[in-house]
Amino acid sequence: MQDVSNEIIKRSAEGDIKSFEAVYRATSGFVYNVAYRTVHNAQDAEEITQEVFLKVYHNLKYFRMQSSFKTWVYRITVNCAINHSKKVSRERDRREEYGKHLNPWDVLSAPKVSDMGHKEIADIALKMLNPDQRVCVILRNLEGLSYRQIADTLKISINTVRSRLARAREKLLSARKEVMGNEL
Repeated sequence: MQDVSNEIIKRSAEGDIKSFEAVYRATSGFVYNVAYRTVHNAQDAEEITQEVFLKVYHNLKYFRMQSSFKTWVYRITVNCAINHSKKVSRERDRREEYGKHLNPWDVLSAPKVSDMGHKEIADIALKMLNPDQRVCVILRNLEGLSYRQIADTLKISINTVRSRLARAREKLLSARKEVMGNEL
């Protein structure tokens, strides 16, 4: 993410469209990448990016410059991505519940884990986690943030970060054991 000067942020907060365009150009790639890593879907990441910039535009006047602008935008992005993931998950669960009764034999045509690549497996593994766990794993393992940075970004305690990461690891290890047992 490119640095955005405090002057541009101030002018943007006052309603200067050219300044907001500069903010958008400097941060849109960063926002999209964070959203994509959270939801693993380009179309959803684009939708989240739009939602983030609407929120940034409407709330920039409340940004007090006490924290870094990057952290502020990051937090908005993560929250939007989590909310989007929860919404999609609820919709998917409803569709799956309905679809269970339509054709139960579709499970037989699902690909085996041994036929998948590492990226596909990683994507499936991340989707198994709840959105709160997923975002902590992404921030830690993909973004390289420390526990303290994750806690500050998500506005949660370090112990909450630790427990979410521990539960995520347990869930992933359990799933791995289950899959490995089924593939043998």
